[in-house]
Amino acid sequence: MRMRKAGFCMVAFAGVVYAAEAAKDVESTQRDRESVALTVYSDDLALVREQRRVELPAGLTHLALRDVAAHLRPETASLRASGRTSFSVIEQQFDYELLTPQKLLEKNVGREVTVLRPNPATGEDRREKATILATTEGTILRFADRIETAVPGRIAYEAIPAGLYDRPTFSVLLDAAGGKQALELSYLTSGMSWRADYIASLAPDGRSLDLNGWVTLSNRTGTSFDNAALQLVAGKLHRVRTPGPTALERAVPAQMAAARAAPMEPAEEQLVDYHLYRFERPTSLTDNQTKLLALLTARQIPVRHEYVLSGGDWMYRDRVRRVSQKQRPSSLVLFENKGGELGRPLPGGVVRVYARDSAGAAQFVGEDRLEHTAKNETVRLDLGEAFDILAERTQIAFRRIAKNVVESSWRIELRNAKDEAVAVKVLEPMPDDWEIVQESAPHLKDEAHRAQWAVQVPADGAATLEFVVRVTS
Repeated sequence: MRMRKAGFCMVAFAGVVYAAEAAKDVESTQRDRESVALTVYSDDLALVREQRRVELPAGLTHLALRDVAAHLRPETASLRASGRTSFSVIEQQFDYELLTPQKLLEKNVGREVTVLRPNPATGEDRREKATILATTEGTILRFADRIETAVPGRIAYEAIPAGLYDRPTFSVLLDAAGGKQALELSYLTSGMSWRADYIASLAPDGRSLDLNGWVTLSNRTGTSFDNAALQLVAGKLHRVRTPGPTALERAVPAQMAAARAAPMEPAEEQLVDYHLYRFERPTSLTDNQTKLLALLTARQIPVRHEYVLSGGDWMYRDRVRRVSQKQRPSSLVLFENKGGELGRPLPGGVVRVYARDSAGAAQFVGEDRLEHTAKNETVRLDLGEAFDILAERTQIAFRRIAKNVVESSWRIELRNAKDEAVAVKVLEPMPDDWEIVQESAPHLKDEAHRAQWAVQVPADGAATLEFVVRVTS
């Protein structure tokens, strides 16, 4: 922390006039942090809360808080006293124009600088004064006897212009009592987000799985956080969108297989209509870092397999299709989020499923996206098409009974090449007002515009479903 005298100023705020009083400049860096806490949301948003202890002079002080997030939202920032500390905030601002060679050029337009160019013979620098005229489409310099459109060497500056910072800085003008002061700074920032990733390992008999959940946490805020208390919020917040830049690009996460489990899983609690996950161990996040943290571990979760054959918009055809349609049903793995090591809200994320081959090696067998899942709900993972089960759909007949009434006859043949019997759930969309007038197996009307059949297909065998549907439009 450093302190220096500033100029005289007059500030009017809330009816109070601060007349020509010398305001002192005080700078606070991350070395003054006593603690920091992060609440990270999944939608490129984080709440930062940090405690700093800063030596402040009595009276007006211009406090520059360094090492804040580069994407800090100034309208959300709040600086308040902690403990017995007392001060009044008069004004605050966020200075985010960072020091770069180009910015240094731009800020010195119209000013005199020193151009250094080496002597080819001796290697010593020759010094020559020049004025920067423009930097829009290249640099234009005016020397005593000429104007040049390129920098003929290096440029030396006398000082850093006002308003240009080497790090993002949140500045506050305050009136405080002197001495060591405990300050609490909080703000919202973009550039930080998290998501859940899961690894599911099927048992050799396919009747259970082990589930490991991981948090992939990305920090693109422009600053680092050491030993931060970490909380994650699962759920979609309603946010007011204002015009501005799009969200930052997220880095590709590290491979899950390379991660190592943390010794302790986070505690979970409900927060209004969201869920909060609190990690007991503090974590450090450097800028531009992606980190994986253990979320949950659950073993021997009972699962069941389901094969689903879904139809299309075939009901609107007005003639018989002579060509049969071949289709493979989807292979689903289902388990209940209750009991044992589960029974907790599962944040949404991608579940990657592995199964062991005959040699005992784990093989990737599919992935699906898990939506936010409350406890006691069923998790359904679609692993792709079932290779050994084939369906052949054929339209048998079509007739128009009245102007707005048609009947369509269908046959679905299911063939199973597996060495065990399977049950296939056949889901057929139905338009308008529909009625099954004939069928080879009873159907279930699980939705207003869908019929469902459960067809048992023997091992290395086949089964046929036939039905006639009447539609009134």
